[in-house]
Amino acid sequence: MSVMDKAYIKAVVDGLAAENGGVPPGTRGLAHAGVTKSDWLPYWPRWNDALLEFGYSPNKLTKRYETTKLLDHLAQLALEIRRIPAKSDIRHKSHNDHEFPGYDAFVNLGAKADIVRKLAAYCEGKSGFEEVAQWCNGYTPPISHKSNGFETPTDELEFGFVYLMKSGRFYKIGHSNAAGRREYELAIQLPEKLTTVHVIPTDDPTGIEAYWHNRFKDKRKNGEWFDLTAADVAAFKRRKFM
Repeated sequence: MSVMDKAYIKAVVDGLAAENGGVPPGTRGLAHAGVTKSDWLPYWPRWNDALLEFGYSPNKLTKRYETTKLLDHLAQLALEIRRIPAKSDIRHKSHNDHEFPGYDAFVNLGAKADIVRKLAAYCEGKSGFEEVAQWCNGYTPPISHKSNGFETPTDELEFGFVYLMKSGRFYKIGHSNAAGRREYELAIQLPEKLTTVHVIPTDDPTGIEAYWHNRFKDKRKNGEWFDLTAADVAAFKRRKFM
């Protein structure tokens, strides 16, 4: 059974919608944010029912595009911004140009490294796309950190969350790719009830966690635990996405 409650799921949806110009996520985008079908199905038989309850219009079916059409859109965007498009570039373009596919349409093309290889093959030998092919062939995924001895490209990092939880009088600030599950893991270790106060969806969970730790450094008690005021908590809760 899911350990995520409705309030948590709504916080995730609100954060993703804020990032996407007010458009709520579909089930695929939601899963990338760590909320899977097994988490929301106990509450709603269909995802559109959840969106209605949260005050959003039901999502329309994502239009299916041929791979070559998607790659052509990416190539055109690359020429426009003079570099290989990132996720944020695609979302910005889609929000401002209704003829451009939404980000979810590109998910099936694979991870960014896979997309770059496909884009290079598509542009190779095509008049007007020579520069795009050159950029793709020279692309090297940036390295952000090492985990268990393996280097992790920045563009492959999972979407995550920075959460604020409370136990007794103290608050914990941490990050996770599924904050609801993290609450369950912590709750079984603590003598007092643990509750989630707020979660902030983010594409940089480590960096945003560090931001809040530094902001409240004078109120740190032990590890990730802090003695926060009502004003501190309100400041954290105002953030819907970072």
